[in-house]
Amino acid sequence: MNPLDAWLHEAANALGVSHEAMERDLLLELTRDVAHGVARPAAPLTSFLVGLAAGKAGGTAQDVRAAIRTLATVLASHTPTQP
Repeated sequence: MNPLDAWLHEAANALGVSHEAMERDLLLELTRDVAHGVARPAAPLTSFLVGLAAGKAGGTAQDVRAAIRTLATVLASHTPTQP
């Protein structure tokens, strides 16, 4: 098992959540796009929001995918603001 997957299993176990609901690749794609399209600090915060929404909906992999799809749609229509 690679270090990333080992960490995700360890973290999920410590938090008492299912690592099987983790949509690692989809979440990494979303956070990459957020980091480049919004701001780097928005990436981990977006991951947190996905987790909150998915947990509120039931915490299944399907709930995670739905939250990711919702934010991908929002990001696609997001107009970056100038600092």
